[in-house]
Amino acid sequence: MPLLDSALPLAAAPMAGGPSTPALATAVSEAGGFAFLPAGYLSAEVFADDLAAAHAGGRAFGVNLFVPQPGALDPDAYAAYAAAVRPEAEALGVELPADPRHDDDAWRAKVDLLLAHPAPVVSLTFGLPDRTDIAALRAAGSRVLATVTTPDEARAAEEAGVDGLVVQGPAAGGHSGTFDPRRPVPEVATADDTADVVRAVAAVTRLPLVAAGGVDGPGAVPVLLAAGAEAVAVGTLLLRATEAGTSATHRGALADPAFTTTVVTHCFTGRPARALRNGFVERHHAAAPYGYPELHHLTRDLRRTAARTGDPHRLHLWAGTGWRGAQARPAGEIVRELVAAV
Repeated sequence: MPLLDSALPLAAAPMAGGPSTPALATAVSEAGGFAFLPAGYLSAEVFADDLAAAHAGGRAFGVNLFVPQPGALDPDAYAAYAAAVRPEAEALGVELPADPRHDDDAWRAKVDLLLAHPAPVVSLTFGLPDRTDIAALRAAGSRVLATVTTPDEARAAEEAGVDGLVVQGPAAGGHSGTFDPRRPVPEVATADDTADVVRAVAAVTRLPLVAAGGVDGPGAVPVLLAAGAEAVAVGTLLLRATEAGTSATHRGALADPAFTTTVVTHCFTGRPARALRNGFVERHHAAAPYGYPELHHLTRDLRRTAARTGDPHRLHLWAGTGWRGAQARPAGEIVRELVAAV
Protein backbone atom coordinates (compact mmCIF):
# COMPACT_ATOMS: atom_id res chain seq x y z
CA MET A 1 0.00 0.00 0.00
CA PRO A 2 1.40 3.45 -0.89
CA LEU A 3 2.02 5.85 1.96
CA LEU A 4 -0.19 8.53 0.46
CA ASP A 5 -3.57 7.73 -1.03
CA SER A 6 -3.65 10.10 -4.02
CA ALA A 7 -3.76 9.88 -7.78
CA LEU A 8 -0.61 11.97 -8.19
CA PRO A 9 2.76 11.46 -6.46
CA LEU A 10 2.65 14.96 -5.02
CA ALA A 11 1.79 16.21 -1.55
CA ALA A 12 1.17 19.68 -0.15
CA ALA A 13 3.60 20.03 2.74
CA PRO A 14 2.14 21.15 6.08
CA MET A 15 2.96 24.84 6.49
CA ALA A 16 2.07 25.86 10.04
CA GLY A 17 1.25 29.39 11.05
CA GLY A 18 -1.22 30.28 8.32
CA PRO A 19 -0.19 29.25 4.78
CA SER A 20 -1.84 25.80 4.89
CA THR A 21 -5.60 26.35 4.85
CA PRO A 22 -8.60 24.05 4.36
CA ALA A 23 -9.13 25.72 0.98
CA LEU A 24 -5.56 24.92 -0.07
CA ALA A 25 -5.95 21.32 1.07
CA THR A 26 -9.18 20.97 -0.89
CA ALA A 27 -7.66 22.45 -4.04
CA VAL A 28 -4.63 20.14 -3.88
CA SER A 29 -6.82 17.09 -3.26
CA GLU A 30 -9.18 17.96 -6.10
CA ALA A 31 -6.17 18.24 -8.43
CA GLY A 32 -5.12 14.69 -7.49
CA GLY A 33 -2.50 15.48 -4.86
CA PHE A 34 -2.33 14.65 -1.17
CA ALA A 35 -2.82 17.37 1.44
CA PHE A 36 -1.21 17.61 4.87
CA LEU A 37 -2.79 19.78 7.56
CA PRO A 38 -0.52 21.36 10.19
CA ALA A 39 -1.36 20.92 13.86
CA GLY A 40 1.67 22.95 14.97
CA TYR A 41 0.94 26.18 16.89
CA LEU A 42 -2.79 25.40 17.05
CA SER A 43 -4.68 24.97 20.29
CA ALA A 44 -6.22 21.55 20.80
CA GLU A 45 -9.66 23.11 20.30
CA VAL A 46 -8.80 24.65 16.93
CA PHE A 47 -7.05 21.49 15.84
CA ALA A 48 -10.17 19.48 16.75
CA ASP A 49 -12.25 21.70 14.47
CA ASP A 50 -9.74 21.35 11.60
CA LEU A 51 -9.60 17.59 12.07
CA ALA A 52 -13.39 17.30 12.02
CA ALA A 53 -13.57 19.41 8.85
CA ALA A 54 -10.95 17.24 7.15
CA HIS A 55 -12.88 14.08 8.00
CA ALA A 56 -16.09 15.67 6.73
CA GLY A 57 -14.39 16.43 3.41
CA GLY A 58 -14.32 12.75 2.57
CA ARG A 59 -10.81 12.74 1.10
CA ALA A 60 -7.63 11.12 2.36
CA PHE A 61 -5.42 13.59 4.24
CA GLY A 62 -2.48 13.82 6.56
CA VAL A 63 -1.85 15.67 9.81
CA ASN A 64 1.53 16.95 10.95
CA LEU A 65 2.53 17.12 14.62
CA PHE A 66 5.44 18.95 16.23
CA VAL A 67 7.26 16.55 18.55
CA PRO A 68 7.86 18.12 22.00
CA GLN A 69 11.36 19.46 22.49
CA PRO A 70 13.50 18.60 25.51
CA GLY A 71 15.10 21.08 27.84
CA ALA A 72 14.56 24.79 28.12
CA LEU A 73 16.48 27.94 27.20
CA ASP A 74 18.69 29.43 29.89
CA PRO A 75 16.91 32.47 31.39
CA ASP A 76 20.04 34.64 31.09
CA ALA A 77 20.42 33.80 27.39
CA TYR A 78 16.74 34.56 26.91
CA ALA A 79 17.04 37.91 28.66
CA ALA A 80 20.09 38.89 26.62
CA TYR A 81 18.38 38.08 23.34
CA ALA A 82 15.16 39.79 24.41
CA ALA A 83 17.19 42.94 25.06
CA ALA A 84 18.79 42.65 21.63
CA VAL A 85 15.48 42.42 19.77
CA ARG A 86 13.55 44.86 21.96
CA PRO A 87 14.18 47.81 19.58
CA GLU A 88 12.48 45.76 16.83
CA ALA A 89 9.45 45.27 19.04
CA GLU A 90 9.36 48.91 20.13
CA ALA A 91 9.42 50.02 16.49
CA LEU A 92 6.19 48.06 15.99
CA GLY A 93 4.61 48.94 19.32
CA VAL A 94 4.87 45.37 20.61
CA GLU A 95 5.68 44.30 24.17
CA LEU A 96 7.91 41.24 24.47
CA PRO A 97 7.18 38.54 27.08
CA ALA A 98 9.41 39.02 30.09
CA ASP A 99 9.99 35.36 30.89
CA PRO A 100 10.82 32.37 28.68
CA ARG A 101 7.92 30.06 27.89
CA HIS A 102 8.42 26.36 27.23
CA ASP A 103 5.54 24.14 26.15
CA ASP A 104 4.84 20.90 24.28
CA ASP A 105 2.43 22.36 21.70
CA ALA A 106 -0.47 20.52 23.38
CA TRP A 107 1.06 17.20 22.33
CA ARG A 108 -1.00 14.92 24.56
CA ALA A 109 -4.33 16.55 23.72
CA LYS A 110 -3.61 16.40 19.97
CA VAL A 111 -2.52 12.76 20.11
CA ASP A 112 -5.63 11.89 22.07
CA LEU A 113 -7.78 13.58 19.41
CA LEU A 114 -6.05 11.53 16.71
CA LEU A 115 -6.57 8.33 18.67
CA ALA A 116 -10.28 9.10 18.94
CA HIS A 117 -10.59 10.36 15.34
CA PRO A 118 -7.71 8.81 13.39
CA ALA A 119 -6.30 10.59 10.35
CA PRO A 120 -5.19 8.39 7.43
CA VAL A 121 -1.62 9.68 7.81
CA VAL A 122 0.21 11.35 10.70
CA SER A 123 3.64 12.87 10.10
CA LEU A 124 6.05 13.87 12.84
CA THR A 125 8.51 16.76 12.80
CA PHE A 126 11.40 17.80 15.12
CA GLY A 127 12.39 14.30 16.21
CA LEU A 128 10.72 11.20 17.56
CA PRO A 129 8.18 10.92 20.39
CA ASP A 130 7.92 8.00 22.78
CA ARG A 131 7.48 4.74 20.89
CA THR A 132 4.22 4.09 22.71
CA ASP A 133 2.69 7.12 21.01
CA ILE A 134 3.81 5.90 17.59
CA ALA A 135 2.41 2.46 18.32
CA ALA A 136 -0.89 3.91 19.56
CA LEU A 137 -1.35 6.06 16.47
CA ARG A 138 -0.66 3.07 14.24
CA ALA A 139 -3.02 0.87 16.23
CA ALA A 140 -5.74 3.49 15.77
CA GLY A 141 -5.38 3.09 12.02
CA SER A 142 -3.00 5.88 10.99
CA ARG A 143 0.11 5.45 8.88
CA VAL A 144 2.87 7.25 10.80
CA LEU A 145 5.68 9.08 9.00
CA ALA A 146 8.76 10.63 10.59
CA THR A 147 10.57 13.60 9.08
CA VAL A 148 14.29 12.86 8.81
CA THR A 149 17.29 14.69 7.38
CA THR A 150 20.08 12.09 7.62
CA PRO A 151 20.54 8.31 7.36
CA ASP A 152 21.15 8.10 11.11
CA GLU A 153 17.82 9.77 11.81
CA ALA A 154 16.18 7.38 9.35
CA ARG A 155 17.59 4.37 11.20
CA ALA A 156 16.30 5.73 14.51
CA ALA A 157 12.85 6.35 13.04
CA GLU A 158 12.65 2.85 11.59
CA GLU A 159 13.65 1.37 14.93
CA ALA A 160 10.90 3.44 16.58
CA GLY A 161 8.32 1.68 14.42
CA VAL A 162 7.13 4.27 11.88
CA ASP A 163 5.57 3.27 8.55
CA GLY A 164 7.51 5.63 6.33
CA LEU A 165 9.81 8.63 6.16
CA VAL A 166 9.61 12.19 4.89
CA VAL A 167 13.17 12.84 3.76
CA GLN A 168 13.78 16.58 4.01
CA GLY A 169 16.70 17.97 2.06
CA PRO A 170 18.66 21.10 2.96
CA ALA A 171 16.89 23.20 0.28
CA ALA A 172 13.52 23.04 2.05
CA GLY A 173 11.91 26.24 3.26
CA GLY A 174 10.76 26.81 6.81
CA HIS A 175 11.90 24.76 9.77
CA SER A 176 14.39 21.98 9.29
CA GLY A 177 13.16 18.70 10.72
CA THR A 178 16.64 17.86 11.98
CA PHE A 179 16.69 16.01 15.29
CA ASP A 180 19.69 18.16 16.34
CA PRO A 181 18.97 21.90 15.95
CA ARG A 182 22.68 22.70 16.20
CA ARG A 183 23.67 20.48 13.29
CA PRO A 184 24.68 22.79 10.41
CA VAL A 185 22.30 22.88 7.44
CA PRO A 186 23.99 23.69 4.10
CA GLU A 187 23.35 27.23 2.93
CA VAL A 188 23.29 26.42 -0.79
CA ALA A 189 21.07 23.52 -1.83
CA THR A 190 18.95 22.26 -4.72
CA ALA A 191 16.66 19.37 -5.61
CA ASP A 192 19.80 17.42 -6.50
CA ASP A 193 21.00 17.80 -2.91
CA THR A 194 17.67 16.48 -1.66
CA ALA A 195 17.99 13.58 -4.11
CA ASP A 196 21.40 12.80 -2.59
CA VAL A 197 19.84 12.65 0.88
CA VAL A 198 16.99 10.46 -0.43
CA ARG A 199 19.48 8.02 -1.97
CA ALA A 200 21.54 7.95 1.23
CA VAL A 201 18.43 7.24 3.33
CA ALA A 202 17.16 4.61 0.87
CA ALA A 203 20.47 2.79 1.27
CA VAL A 204 19.85 2.20 4.99
CA THR A 205 16.11 1.49 5.14
CA ARG A 206 13.38 -0.35 3.30
CA LEU A 207 10.70 2.07 4.45
CA PRO A 208 8.86 4.01 1.74
CA LEU A 209 10.00 7.60 1.31
CA VAL A 210 8.50 11.01 0.56
CA ALA A 211 11.02 13.60 -0.63
CA ALA A 212 10.84 17.25 0.43
CA GLY A 213 12.99 20.25 -0.42
CA GLY A 214 14.37 21.88 -3.54
CA VAL A 215 11.21 21.71 -5.66
CA ASP A 216 11.64 24.74 -7.90
CA GLY A 217 9.53 23.57 -10.83
CA PRO A 218 8.33 20.53 -12.80
CA GLY A 219 11.87 19.31 -13.47
CA ALA A 220 12.54 18.64 -9.79
CA VAL A 221 9.76 16.11 -9.29
CA PRO A 222 11.06 13.33 -11.58
CA VAL A 223 14.56 13.85 -10.13
CA LEU A 224 13.31 13.15 -6.62
CA LEU A 225 11.14 10.22 -7.68
CA ALA A 226 14.08 8.68 -9.52
CA ALA A 227 16.18 8.99 -6.36
CA GLY A 228 13.86 6.56 -4.58
CA ALA A 229 10.91 8.57 -3.30
CA GLU A 230 7.37 7.39 -3.99
CA ALA A 231 6.02 10.94 -3.66
CA VAL A 232 7.28 14.51 -3.46
CA ALA A 233 6.15 17.13 -0.94
CA VAL A 234 5.97 20.75 -2.08
CA GLY A 235 5.63 23.77 0.16
CA THR A 236 7.31 26.96 -1.04
CA LEU A 237 5.78 26.81 -4.52
CA LEU A 238 2.32 26.86 -2.89
CA LEU A 239 2.96 29.92 -0.71
CA ARG A 240 1.58 32.30 -3.33
CA ALA A 241 -1.25 30.00 -4.38
CA THR A 242 -4.68 31.62 -4.49
CA GLU A 243 -5.97 29.38 -1.69
CA ALA A 244 -2.96 29.71 0.63
CA GLY A 245 -3.22 31.70 3.85
CA THR A 246 0.19 33.32 3.38
CA SER A 247 0.19 36.94 4.54
CA ALA A 248 0.25 39.72 1.97
CA THR A 249 3.63 40.83 3.35
CA HIS A 250 5.14 37.38 2.87
CA ARG A 251 3.61 37.04 -0.59
CA GLY A 252 5.02 40.39 -1.62
CA ALA A 253 8.52 39.52 -0.43
CA LEU A 254 8.51 36.27 -2.41
CA ALA A 255 7.91 38.29 -5.58
CA ASP A 256 10.20 41.21 -4.67
CA PRO A 257 13.51 41.23 -6.59
CA ALA A 258 15.10 43.08 -3.67
CA PHE A 259 15.27 39.74 -1.83
CA THR A 260 18.07 37.84 -3.48
CA THR A 261 18.88 34.80 -1.35
CA THR A 262 17.74 32.44 1.38
CA VAL A 263 19.55 31.67 4.61
CA VAL A 264 19.18 29.07 7.34
CA THR A 265 18.68 30.90 10.61
CA HIS A 266 17.46 30.23 14.13
CA CYS A 267 17.01 33.90 15.05
CA PHE A 268 13.21 33.86 14.76
CA THR A 269 12.23 30.70 16.65
CA GLY A 270 15.32 29.12 18.16
CA ARG A 271 15.34 26.28 15.60
CA PRO A 272 17.03 26.38 12.17
CA ALA A 273 14.71 27.39 9.35
CA ARG A 274 15.32 28.55 5.79
CA ALA A 275 14.01 32.02 5.01
CA LEU A 276 14.64 34.96 2.72
CA ARG A 277 17.53 36.99 4.12
CA ASN A 278 16.08 40.21 5.51
CA GLY A 279 16.97 42.92 7.99
CA PHE A 280 16.07 40.92 11.09
CA VAL A 281 18.32 38.05 9.99
CA GLU A 282 21.20 40.41 9.29
CA ARG A 283 20.86 42.11 12.65
CA HIS A 284 20.26 39.12 14.93
CA HIS A 285 21.34 35.81 13.43
CA ALA A 286 24.88 35.94 14.84
CA ALA A 287 23.79 36.57 18.43
CA ALA A 288 20.67 34.41 18.58
CA PRO A 289 20.70 31.49 21.03
CA TYR A 290 19.17 28.12 20.24
CA GLY A 291 15.99 27.53 22.17
CA TYR A 292 12.69 26.35 20.73
CA PRO A 293 9.91 27.14 21.51
CA GLU A 294 11.11 29.93 23.81
CA LEU A 295 12.37 32.13 20.97
CA HIS A 296 9.24 31.37 18.96
CA HIS A 297 7.11 32.74 21.78
CA LEU A 298 9.49 35.68 22.31
CA THR A 299 9.21 36.94 18.73
CA ARG A 300 5.71 35.70 17.84
CA ASP A 301 3.76 38.91 18.41
CA LEU A 302 6.54 40.96 16.84
CA ARG A 303 6.36 38.83 13.69
CA ARG A 304 2.57 38.84 13.59
CA THR A 305 2.55 42.61 13.79
CA ALA A 306 5.19 42.87 11.06
CA ALA A 307 3.03 40.71 8.80
CA ARG A 308 -0.06 42.78 9.53
CA THR A 309 1.65 46.16 9.01
CA GLY A 310 3.58 45.24 5.87
CA ASP A 311 7.11 45.11 7.36
CA PRO A 312 9.03 42.32 5.57
CA HIS A 313 12.25 43.05 7.45
CA ARG A 314 10.88 41.98 10.83
CA LEU A 315 8.98 38.94 9.55
CA HIS A 316 10.09 35.33 9.18
CA LEU A 317 9.93 34.99 5.38
CA TRP A 318 10.09 31.19 5.19
CA ALA A 319 11.19 30.11 1.73
CA GLY A 320 13.03 27.23 0.11
CA THR A 321 15.79 27.76 -2.41
CA GLY A 322 13.29 27.44 -5.26
CA TRP A 323 11.20 30.43 -4.11
CA ARG A 324 11.61 32.20 -7.46
CA GLY A 325 9.26 29.59 -8.93
CA ALA A 326 6.37 30.46 -6.61
CA GLN A 327 3.50 31.97 -8.58
CA ALA A 328 0.20 33.64 -7.76
CA ARG A 329 -2.04 30.99 -9.34
CA PRO A 330 -4.69 28.48 -8.24
CA ALA A 331 -3.14 25.55 -6.39
CA GLY A 332 -4.69 23.02 -8.77
CA GLU A 333 -2.82 24.55 -11.69
CA ILE A 334 0.44 24.47 -9.75
CA VAL A 335 -0.01 20.81 -8.79
CA ARG A 336 -0.88 19.66 -12.29
CA GLU A 337 2.05 21.56 -13.82
CA LEU A 338 4.52 20.09 -11.32
CA VAL A 339 3.67 16.50 -12.31
CA ALA A 340 3.31 17.14 -16.03
CA ALA A 341 6.72 15.59 -16.72
CA VAL A 342 6.14 12.49 -14.54
